[in-house]
Amino acid sequence: MKRLVVIPILAVCIILLSGCSFLEETNDSINYVSEATDYINNLSSFVEESTSLEGEELANRVQTLQTTIEDFIRIEAPGFAEDIHQELKNKSETLLTATNELLKNGEVAIEQLQGSHVYQTIENITGLMNQIENLGL
Repeated sequence: MKRLVVIPILAVCIILLSGCSFLEETNDSINYVSEATDYINNLSSFVEESTSLEGEELANRVQTLQTTIEDFIRIEAPGFAEDIHQELKNKSETLLTATNELLKNGEVAIEQLQGSHVYQTIENITGLMNQIENLGL
């Protein structure tokens, strides 16, 4: 008789636990897509804003960009997004190297920025936006 009571209770517990896992995976998916989208939008904003900045303002914005890149690189992607995240991470590391080169010389001029690989790398990263948006479906 006790078995008849224990078995349904165990079944309900297992169902509830697997449901919690599903909800957690869904939240991770939504969070990752949101963070990746925000990251790419931030890169796009940098391109738009940087053309009107000079000297110290531009150097500060490049340093802020570096922090944004470093923060994104440290994100752990959920399993379903590992491939796209690795691609984003690789391109972001290239972008970080390019920004480091710009700042190594001291003052940053818009001509240096435009002549570097920064804009091209950002364009490559923003090209992945459709793939990231599809992850959210």
